[in-house]
This record gives sequence, C-alpha cells and structure tokens, in this order.
Amino acid sequence: MMKDQKIFIITGISGSGKSTAMAAFEDAGFYCVDNMPMELLPKFLDLPLKNDPGINGLVFVMDMREKKFVTHYSITIDLLKKKGFKPIILFLDADENTLIKRYSQTRRHHPISNDYGLINSIRSEKKEMFNIKNSSDTIIDTSKYTPHQLKAKILSIATEDTSEVSSPSMKTNIISFGFKYGIPRDADLVLDMRFITNPYFIPSLRNLDGESNAVKDFVLSQPETKIFIEKYFALLDYLHPLYQKEGKAYLTIAAGCTGGRHRSVAIARKTFEHFNNNGIKAVIIHRDIDRDLKEK
Repeated sequence: MMKDQKIFIITGISGSGKSTAMAAFEDAGFYCVDNMPMELLPKFLDLPLKNDPGINGLVFVMDMREKKFVTHYSITIDLLKKKGFKPIILFLDADENTLIKRYSQTRRHHPISNDYGLINSIRSEKKEMFNIKNSSDTIIDTSKYTPHQLKAKILSIATEDTSEVSSPSMKTNIISFGFKYGIPRDADLVLDMRFITNPYFIPSLRNLDGESNAVKDFVLSQPETKIFIEKYFALLDYLHPLYQKEGKAYLTIAAGCTGGRHRSVAIARKTFEHFNNNGIKAVIIHRDIDRDLKEK
C-alpha cells in the first residue's frame, strides 16, 4: 500500500499542456503513468509495491482519451478516499482560441473529434469535463503559458509539502512581462516599471535584454530606481510573511514594462535575488523577454 505517497492526478482539456506537466513531475522525481484507465487506478495502488526512496510520489495523467473516464471518475475518486488515499487533482485548461492554435500547430486529432469539427469537439469536451474541473484541487489556465513557464509552475506544485504534519510553505513566483501583451492573470502584485528610463532608446542596449549586465547596470543605476528598490523591498519584506500567515499557497509578483524585455526583466531579477538572499526560495519567469523579436 502506498497511502503515504503523494498522489497527483493530472486531468483537463486536451491540448492544455498535460504532457508538459507530466514531464515536470518526472523531473521532480515522481513516478508517472500516462492514460491509465480510471477504473484500474485503485487496483494499481493496491499492488504490494515497495516504497522506493528515490520516488517522491505518483502521478497519473487521465483524461477523455479513455472513453469511460468521465463515467468512472467520481466513483473512483470516492473509492480511493475510502481506502485512505488522498489524491490531489490538478486540472489544466486553456481558452478556445489557444486550443485551436495549438491543434493547428501540432496537427493532432482531438480525442473526441466528431463530424462537426475541432471547435465543437473542444466545446463538447469542456462541457463534459465541467463538473470534474469544479471539483479539482487546483485549476491552471495555461493559455498564457509557454511550455517553460508551465513547467516552472508545475515544479513549484510538485515540491510542496502536502503532509498534514506541517503546513505547506507559500510558493513565491516572480514574473516579468510586457504590458502590451497583457497583465499575467495569476498576478497578486503588479508593478509598473515604465517610470524608469527605457534602455530600448539607447542603441547599444536595444538588442540586449534585462538579464545582460549592461542593461541591468543601466536600469539599476538610475536614481529613481535606487529609491524605488529601497521602498519596494521594504514593502515586500513586510507583506510576504503576512500573506504566508494567511495561508496563501502562492504569491505571484509581476513587474511590467512596455515590451517585457528590458526594465521589467532587470527588476524581476533583482527581486528574485532579494528573496533568495533572505532565504526565501522563489521561481522567476520572463514571460515576454523574446516576444518582440519573435513577432517581428
């Protein structure tokens, strides 16, 4: 019996990134099984397998590729809980336009494709999965995520302490972004870095990004930046433990500039370093750092 093992069930809408999520769990030391029939899960967990100290937990990717998934879902989850297992359900979703774009890029068939085309297949799946989505422990909208960003998100979940003995620590995520591409949906705190002189208008810095020493030095050496950093970090040092005290699972801090390539990146990196220097593990994501270049 493996009741003490962490057990995650990844489910959700086709094309939402479940394969990427599974890869992240594998990197975190989890044993992963893809597309196991729902009704076989209790039998698998009852196998007399020895606990491998090298395995941090179990992950099962289950969805509508298995035709009886929706029918057996609630019954199976209830049965697992009665047996003493505590599965954590992660539901991945994405908006319709994003899913259409992803399917057009991969040229894969939708698992419930019908004679009415891709759009109707997506809508039908969302409708059938509605109740499962609403009963899940965590719902992740991957519409704005790159594979790298989604992997970072899943890794932060995979490394949480889910035991009842101690409360899971709050995960701190720092995101740089470009306002012209939209504010990150999951941001708790949003900072506008457009008050800082823009390196874009300096020829020698334009083609660099905020991770380069030249741009970082330029941004951080501005008098207004120095004053801002002092006041901003004092605010974060005050707020961070208060958010954690309230039981918040994630704190996402977003720094934005026009295109998300220069100022926001430099400030996000400085914020990341500040947390790490104070013993707070954080994840940093530069959402739009290369987006201007890719869309030219």
